[in-house]
Amino acid sequence: MTGIPFPDVSPEVFSVTLFGVTLALRWYALAYIVGIVIGWRISVAALKRPHLWAGGQAPMTPPQLEALLTWIILGIIAGGRLGYVLFYRPGHYLQNPWEIPVLWQGGMSFHGGFIGVALAILIFSWKERLSLGGVADTIALASPPAILLGRIANFINAELWGRPTTLPWGVIFPGEAAQDCPGLVGLCARHPSQLYEAALEGLLLGLLLVLLSFRWGALRRPWLLTGVFLTGYGMARFLVEFVRQPDAQFVSPGNPLGLAFHWNGWGLTMGQTLTLPILLAGLLLILWARRPRAAFA
Repeated sequence: MTGIPFPDVSPEVFSVTLFGVTLALRWYALAYIVGIVIGWRISVAALKRPHLWAGGQAPMTPPQLEALLTWIILGIIAGGRLGYVLFYRPGHYLQNPWEIPVLWQGGMSFHGGFIGVALAILIFSWKERLSLGGVADTIALASPPAILLGRIANFINAELWGRPTTLPWGVIFPGEAAQDCPGLVGLCARHPSQLYEAALEGLLLGLLLVLLSFRWGALRRPWLLTGVFLTGYGMARFLVEFVRQPDAQFVSPGNPLGLAFHWNGWGLTMGQTLTLPILLAGLLLILWARRPRAAFA
């Protein structure tokens, strides 16, 4: 099988050793930091334009958005980690609960992080007595840059790669696990599913949300932008799952596709299963927001 060699890029931006302890800044951490900053600035730009919002008034102030970001970062970390523990490896962490807070060994779930962010928005909006729909739309607008850069960082880390492929843009990822392709002699090329998600969930969806917000008046209908974000993410993630390699614990001799729920050879991966409620919620929010005199905020 032919493919594109994996680029020689270190997962670490740089590292320093102090008193025998090595501290490293990884691309993954930097990606989320930069992505959150970019998203924050985009949302601030929208908040400073009251005419973009329902009633000619922004749902929150830039200082309130800054305060909310702290809640959101905590929601991403706590929700992402707990989601991975509960959705993907509950048996392992039930036997080894002391490993749950060991974040530096990897293991985060987007769906868990999504739940954490949703709870952060809900609690913060209630505490500050803000329009929940407007706050949710503000964060939806800010989200794609972090997703885009985070998926690129997944690629740099050579993790979350796709299924084997003979397509010319297949990538030969390093590592024994990536090269474990049953029945294949030679190097194994795989779908760069991280880059597919970066393009769909990050770049294209982000551009659509910006146009909807700054050009097409979507922010005047509370919950519409949130609905578009959830629907766009849900569709992209559901489709990419068809070429994304599932977590090893779901793969077995009788289930080579790693389907979490299956019957008669058909089924859904865990990613698709967790994405369906997001997709459904997005569609319902779009329909709700587009009702005449949509007032739920």
